[in-house]
Amino acid sequence: MTQGTLLQQITDYANRADPYPLYAELRRTPVARQDDGTYTVSTYWEILGLLHDPRISSDVRNRLPQEGCGLLPEQEEEGLPPSFIRFDPPEHDRLRRLAMRPFGPPHSPRRIHDMRGELTRMVTGLIDDFRDGNQVDLVDDFAYPFPVMVICKLLGVPHEDEARFHAWAEQVVAGLDPNPAEDPAERQRATQRARTELGGYLAGLIEEHRRAPGGDLLSALVTEQGPCGRMSPIEVVTTAVLLLIAGHETTVNLITNGMLTLLRHPDALKRLRADPGFAVPLVEELLRYEPPVQFLPQRTALTDIDIAGTVIPRGAPIWLVLAAGSRDPRRFADPDRFDPERPDNQHFGFGSGIHYCFGAPLARLETQIALTELARRLGNPRLVDDPPPYRRNPVLRGPRHLQIAFDGVTA
Repeated sequence: MTQGTLLQQITDYANRADPYPLYAELRRTPVARQDDGTYTVSTYWEILGLLHDPRISSDVRNRLPQEGCGLLPEQEEEGLPPSFIRFDPPEHDRLRRLAMRPFGPPHSPRRIHDMRGELTRMVTGLIDDFRDGNQVDLVDDFAYPFPVMVICKLLGVPHEDEARFHAWAEQVVAGLDPNPAEDPAERQRATQRARTELGGYLAGLIEEHRRAPGGDLLSALVTEQGPCGRMSPIEVVTTAVLLLIAGHETTVNLITNGMLTLLRHPDALKRLRADPGFAVPLVEELLRYEPPVQFLPQRTALTDIDIAGTVIPRGAPIWLVLAAGSRDPRRFADPDRFDPERPDNQHFGFGSGIHYCFGAPLARLETQIALTELARRLGNPRLVDDPPPYRRNPVLRGPRHLQIAFDGVTA
């Protein structure tokens, strides 16, 4: 086993393929202070309580200067102001309400539902491209491009601009998953350039949609006015970029972790092939069993907090280890078993509380459609490498490549 503290072992790439035994060990001390002053919280009920606790801040400006988290770089949104997930109430609440009005219930209950046909056509087209071979990298050839296609459709990006949008998105997303062979300074500069260029493009697109609104999300964000007024143009830009990055990373990992899990559990794959409705509980269990986001590393205590017998002092950084909480045996029976029939599956796959992932309905639908069609259309799919190579990022855990061999593609 990799040497170092337990948290250092969890973030070490050598343990990326299976961090769950380390999470089990971490749960023995529900709230633990690390050497750099960070406090980890790893058990279900304690995490749930803090996710709903107004004494926990998502704004890094509330962190005391002498404290820090030395195990992970801060993932700031270079080139743009921060999005609303980096804010606390009341700033967060105002912007989230404005973002949700055109995105989902209660004001726009059918926006995501009505995308089902378009999502299915996108998935069908990507799988059709597999027909010329008998092996595919599910990450590069399917899971990475699919969410960007979706966000282009959702935002109203013109077809002729999609290639440029894809290039910016790819560079921005790559900045979240550092490659040790790359120069960190150059990668940061490239990511910042991409963010700045993407922000400039979106600002121009927003102005076009303000002058001539359509039925897309950008038009709604820039024209609709709720009780809190409307978003400023830069707030629309940062919200659109948030939807791109957060939605992309969640969906890529959920699809690839999902297909990997199905190929390791052939009975579940067989059932999904026969029963598309099985995708709904299947995806919920995937969110618990192999969550796309492993922990939330950027939380701060606004005051001294006594939890599980430990006092977290004001200003201290907190890691909420969601993946450990979702396998807590005090909450889930036989938690290390993959069980799509699991009752009362209130996992942390999309978080909880005021920062619950507002793109969750879209990510669920994308993954349900993707896994159903892959199960239905790929003949005798099987893993080429198990475990596959994983992404470097310990927060956004998923395979970097997932080579799948198959015997053909059905119609």
